[in-house]
Amino acid sequence: MALFLLLFSAFVIAAQVDHVVGQPAGNLSIDCGLDDEYGGYTDKFTGFVYVSDSGYVDAGENREVAYEPLGSFNTRQRTLRSFPSGVRNCYALPTVAGTKYLARMTFWYGNYDGKNMSTVEFDLHLGANRWDTVTVYGNDTSGVTYEALFVAWASWAPACLVNTGRGTPFVSVVELRPLPASLYAAVSPGKSMSMYNRWNVGANGTFLRVPGRPYDRYWWSYDVPGPQWANLSTALHIDEDPTFVEPLRVLQTAVTLAGNSTTFTLTWPEYREVYSFMVFLHFADFQFAQLRQFDIYFNGNRLGQSGKPFSPPYLEASCVYNSEWYKAPDNQYNITLAATATSVLPPMLNAFEIYTEISNDNPTTLPADFDAIMAIKLEYGVKKNWMGDPCSPTKYAWDGVKCINTSDNTMRITALDLSNSNLNGVISQKFTLLTALENLDLSHNMFSGQIPDSLPTLPSLRVLNVSGNHLSGDFVCKNYTGPLIFRYESDGNMCKNIIGHSRNTTAAVAVSIVAFVLLVVVLSACFIWRDRRRLNVSTRDPAKEPPWEVEKPMRVTCKILKIDGLCTMSWRNSPIILDS
Repeated sequence: MALFLLLFSAFVIAAQVDHVVGQPAGNLSIDCGLDDEYGGYTDKFTGFVYVSDSGYVDAGENREVAYEPLGSFNTRQRTLRSFPSGVRNCYALPTVAGTKYLARMTFWYGNYDGKNMSTVEFDLHLGANRWDTVTVYGNDTSGVTYEALFVAWASWAPACLVNTGRGTPFVSVVELRPLPASLYAAVSPGKSMSMYNRWNVGANGTFLRVPGRPYDRYWWSYDVPGPQWANLSTALHIDEDPTFVEPLRVLQTAVTLAGNSTTFTLTWPEYREVYSFMVFLHFADFQFAQLRQFDIYFNGNRLGQSGKPFSPPYLEASCVYNSEWYKAPDNQYNITLAATATSVLPPMLNAFEIYTEISNDNPTTLPADFDAIMAIKLEYGVKKNWMGDPCSPTKYAWDGVKCINTSDNTMRITALDLSNSNLNGVISQKFTLLTALENLDLSHNMFSGQIPDSLPTLPSLRVLNVSGNHLSGDFVCKNYTGPLIFRYESDGNMCKNIIGHSRNTTAAVAVSIVAFVLLVVVLSACFIWRDRRRLNVSTRDPAKEPPWEVEKPMRVTCKILKIDGLCTMSWRNSPIILDS
């Protein structure tokens, strides 16, 4: 974008911003580097409430610029956040999955570091993929702005600054604006785009921002040089396009051809071969009611409905754009408007937007996994390098997080190592939201309470290590079965005490049962012996039987053998074996 600004020499900012009161729901405006204790403020030009960035980023340093920029941005650009440490540092922007957004980041150097840098360059990433390359010039008087349009894939959208070795990354302002699903149809889930430029044609150097209008888009003035061009303007009301909702002041200015010229062309080279382009051309005819008809070409490819010539509606806005991304083989781009033979008036143009495609080369973490790990991060206040996409690109993956790439090019979190992380409280149920988790290491923290019963139900969990914590409960005694490898060691001896108590209880019950059975066996044996003795006394021939010492008391002993149910009795030296 910075290159395009230089090529056309048309970036002039003036303090002409329509005043509004309040702000639409879902908007987020961050003044980077603002002291958290300050509490935020309402911007006097826009009515938006700007807040500190402390709740949206975990790294970086608050800095103040040495001098302020020109124009209406100066309040928001007096402070910034720089990132001298780490390669990738990210803002976590709260989003609603499935909603379309505009994310905007503004950069103003202002010699904040006293180094008088001529240029600073670094990359921007949206989630796991490269968004753009930021180029900030030290002598710039107004700052530079980058926008991305995307559909949120999770509850958070990471906007990351990546150090590429060409200066310390920094940012002055971060803004997030929800958009309707119908706006910019090329933006869909997994397909995002970056603003290359958005021009208000014929505006005579006036930068326009109309926050009271939907979407809070910036419109830069594009002043076409040369005598062959003529600026047009009107005070008439123009009906906006219901899809693109261009600001009225954008539609009330335009540029056309002077003299007898019938064709004009806008050109730009792009030397970064990674870019594919999409253009949006805005028209509204307010000059007489005569026929204005022309053909529209983007690098020789006709734009418009069914390849027919285009006539801008009188006092009504309309937009023409290419529906497919285009990349020129020679990296030279042009937009041509050529009048037809029957046209009375030459072509005109009110505004145009140019976007580049954000590649989707890198896989992203499954939204459910991303939301789960972000919930864990917020619950325990985990810092480390936990910023951006947890798994991708792999060289920036979060410490302690391991992932696999699935068949649909989505990353799943399979291992989480939070050992020795100084975590406390209870073990959260949120860990169970990581449904592909195979290995969870929570050892050597200060967790207390019980292990959630739902944790072992994770379908892929194989190893759970909670050693060195202060846990309670009977998880291991009830669940230490199956393929799960459970590791627990602590001074509390949770499992030992529970198992010991269980074993003591089992032993006591067993002794009671044995004693009862023994008593029943002894009593039964005694009754049987008594009955047999009576029978023997009444039938035996005393002359044939040896003398018995009936008068002496009987001595009976019974003991349980190793074979259950076998009892031995002895009367004098004669054993009798009974089935008990």
